Amino acid sequence: MIKYAVKYLKNTFYPLAINGNGDIGENIDGKLVLVRTEKGEEVLKAFLVNKDISALFEKSEKTPQAFEFLRVMTQEDMMIYEEIKKEEVTSFFKCKELVQKHNLVMNLVQCRITFDKRKISFYYTAPERVDFRELLKDLTQVFKRMRIDLRHIGVRDESSIMDGTGICGKPFCCSSYLRKFESINVKLAKDQGMPITPSKISGTCGRLLCCLTYEYENYIEAAKGMPPVGSTVMTPIGLGKVCFIQFLNNSVAVKFEDGKIKEFTKEDIEMVDADVNVEIEDNRISSYNTDDEKVDARQLKQLEDDKNSSTGNV
Repeated sequence: MIKYAVKYLKNTFYPLAINGNGDIGENIDGKLVLVRTEKGEEVLKAFLVNKDISALFEKSEKTPQAFEFLRVMTQEDMMIYEEIKKEEVTSFFKCKELVQKHNLVMNLVQCRITFDKRKISFYYTAPERVDFRELLKDLTQVFKRMRIDLRHIGVRDESSIMDGTGICGKPFCCSSYLRKFESINVKLAKDQGMPITPSKISGTCGRLLCCLTYEYENYIEAAKGMPPVGSTVMTPIGLGKVCFIQFLNNSVAVKFEDGKIKEFTKEDIEMVDADVNVEIEDNRISSYNTDDEKVDARQLKQLEDDKNSSTGNV
């Protein structure tokens, strides 16, 4: 039975393979441990796995291959680990200098060094493929005893490994629980009644918000039975036209002939076959322009651009 796991790249939990009888003699939940991954020896945080999750781990065909548990980090190990973290910073800036020296169009994101110092990985984003052969030659002269890995990642991948807080005030979805990135288009935002402006519908990565995809079905379900925008409805205070729908609170905004707009619940209105002298001009629905930002089709296309946005190469 799987007792412990560690959280690794792309927010995936990997079981810990503990040699012997599987009992290490202490509770390591929440402690930093040294494990052997495909990259080498790495320091990760251990988590206690409950029995139900352990059973699912063992039955699933998608459970990642277990990492070999080496030991709980000792005080001496922690001192070495702190030195490695400092070395990663200096190595990052050294690589950045070399990138500028060779005039390469690439944005260095992060540097990682394994605990055994056998491998150093540099993660970067770039709009196109980069010829880094000359850069690699210089790096091999600087980091002589390490295997060097230059890894091209996408802008979404960059956000997921750098971590941060989204416009909703919560940790990035990509760095907390999302496993893969779906293709997203502006239509999803329009269908959800979002204002079509880059600052409102894009994340730190410069692409459309991931939540537009996985929340879409909820909006479609909430829209059932709602009158379409522009339709005439009878309300408790008279006839008007639907100008906007608030899906999440199950309400409808209705505009009247005097220009006033009031909100009603779905149950308080009824669609009727009639016409009223009301013009509907809701920029959030019918246009790409808002009072805050002027947006052209090129900007929206850039938000939708999935080329190099996610490589799965983390």
